[in-house]
Amino acid sequence: MIQLAEPAVRTFSTAPTAPASRLTSVDVVRGAVMVLMALDHVRDYVTNLRFQPEDLQRASAALFATRWVTHFCAPAFFLLAGIGIGIAMRRGRTAAEMSRYLMTRGLWLLALELVITPVGWQFGFDLVPAFALVLWALGWSMIVMALLVHAPRSAVAAFSGVLIVGHNLLDGVRSEAFGRLAPLWQFLHVPGFIVPGGLFGGYPLIPWVAVMALGYLLAEAYGWDAERRRRTLIVAGLGAIAAFLLLRAIKGYGGPVAWTAQRTTALTIASILNLRKYPPSLLYLLMTLGPILVALALAERARGASARWLAVYGRVPLFFYVGHIFVAHLVAMGLALVQSGELRRVPIIHNPAAIPASHGVNLPGVYVAWAIVVILMYYPCLRFARLKETRRDWWIRYL
Repeated sequence: MIQLAEPAVRTFSTAPTAPASRLTSVDVVRGAVMVLMALDHVRDYVTNLRFQPEDLQRASAALFATRWVTHFCAPAFFLLAGIGIGIAMRRGRTAAEMSRYLMTRGLWLLALELVITPVGWQFGFDLVPAFALVLWALGWSMIVMALLVHAPRSAVAAFSGVLIVGHNLLDGVRSEAFGRLAPLWQFLHVPGFIVPGGLFGGYPLIPWVAVMALGYLLAEAYGWDAERRRRTLIVAGLGAIAAFLLLRAIKGYGGPVAWTAQRTTALTIASILNLRKYPPSLLYLLMTLGPILVALALAERARGASARWLAVYGRVPLFFYVGHIFVAHLVAMGLALVQSGELRRVPIIHNPAAIPASHGVNLPGVYVAWAIVVILMYYPCLRFARLKETRRDWWIRYL
């Protein structure tokens, strides 16, 4: 298990040994959310249920919790990416250098989202309609950050704060109101087809880009002494959690869907936690970013085998993300072979009509399949982490 020891922003000895420039606490938290992300995708592939966990009329509290813990993943991706940008600049990267890198990496993420990952999701080459998901939003956010790194920090803070806190004021604005420019609003704030019949945007840019900008500002804390940084992260995290609880209790601003009493106490709690992700509401961000900030503080004292294991995944997040899609699909195909004697591609649950009724396992089986995928990804990630530490080829920076 993860053990707590004396504070250190420096890295600890592991295999592979982390470069001195890396922040182990960030790697540990990033690795944890990568592993949680895999749970969500594996569940999509191997579950025997044909409805979403957010459907509280049909779901159990355990099924909802399995989905809910993965809500921390996307906010962590954007926040930690922003922290990485800020730390790189604190360590001497100029705004011009960072801008070029972010523009190139952003375009690379868009290519991965639209060309490479669809092959893994479907084991086919039907690239249209394309689905613009988390890499799409990360890529565009980096492209925007390529501009924001030239702006004063006060301007970036205003940009981030206004979008995170105020974007729910735009919920009543419909795409149709923009006429021919409706796809632009779907790109920015409303899930829908950006290119009719060709490109569906599932992750609108607002407010995800603001979360990355927030991480960029937060990176300043990594120049402080460890105690001040941990104290600030914990206070900020607990403050976000308290704001979430208060606003949710009074059914106030920031949560378009109000919670309701359910048939059990556990499901009523699930209703309170059942928040909009597409795009993420203010309450969703408070609920997720608060614990992430606390986790970043606690991870600075993390030691032990679990911390070293998570840090391996956290050092190569993009490699893990792309690779786990293919591995999860292969595991699902193996399950199909065992259950039906047929080796075939497996559509994920978002297309339930295409999934044979006989396919899938119960929730404990989902967790077994998840463990298999995470274990299978460990040594490839370990080897690639070592490659990144020993090679300086330009292309490695983009993986």
